[in-house]
Amino acid sequence: MHSRETIANRRRSMEWMLMPLKRYADFQGRSRRMEFWMWILFTLIVGLVLGFIDGILGFRLGPSSSSSFSSGGVTGFSTFSSIGILGLLWSLATLVPNIAVAMRRLHDTDRTGWWLLLPVIPYVIGLVIMLGAAAGQNLGLIAVGGIFSLIGLVGAIVLLVFYCLPGTPGPNRFGPDPLGSTGDLAQTFR
Repeated sequence: MHSRETIANRRRSMEWMLMPLKRYADFQGRSRRMEFWMWILFTLIVGLVLGFIDGILGFRLGPSSSSSFSSGGVTGFSTFSSIGILGLLWSLATLVPNIAVAMRRLHDTDRTGWWLLLPVIPYVIGLVIMLGAAAGQNLGLIAVGGIFSLIGLVGAIVLLVFYCLPGTPGPNRFGPDPLGSTGDLAQTFR
């Protein structure tokens, strides 16, 4: 049997997980680490479940859209080897709240949302260079494209560090501290 306190804590956890959906396209203000990481956990869990369902039902897109449980290797491995229709729909449905909560998380650390482009720009440049070089079979340019992709990976690691940092105490240029003195989520995010 669960105590009232345990049930209340679980309810608060679900509130944190669903808050980015309530603030779907809100790119203003700040988000605590709890809101950000609970959202990441929620989207990861839902994505894994949908990927599993896609694999079982054969809803996968791409080259491995044949039988999902007999790939000649590890049983069931091909279930997660390509994106499925449900996973694709989930990714599209959560794209805006993912960007919004990431931007608000950066705001909490007193950084602009433009930091989100840090890994994207090198990845795109690297991809364009590698695709162009592959068409012409130029190994040197493929290597240059790979270097840009590594720079994008470094940018992603920098963002991860920013997401883990505590927010600036008190108000900053993006709004009041979400850890404000009220302690009430409804008051903080009204």
